[in-house]
Amino acid sequence: MTIMRLILAILLPFVVFFTIKRPIQGFFCFFLQLSLIGWIPAAIWAVYSLGQYKTDKKIEASSQSPN
Repeated sequence: MTIMRLILAILLPFVVFFTIKRPIQGFFCFFLQLSLIGWIPAAIWAVYSLGQYKTDKKIEASSQSPN
């Protein structure tokens, strides 16, 4: 699933935000992506946000595991 999201982050950056439950950022990224100049920053932003999402999930999982 991670590889698919990474590919989406590069090809269709706004879709990634909807898959990680951030729809407001997804709409903003879509409008940024409409211009060809904005496509590269949108892809970088999507990849960065995807990394943050994975980090948040790891922290959440470690805080729920019994010690």
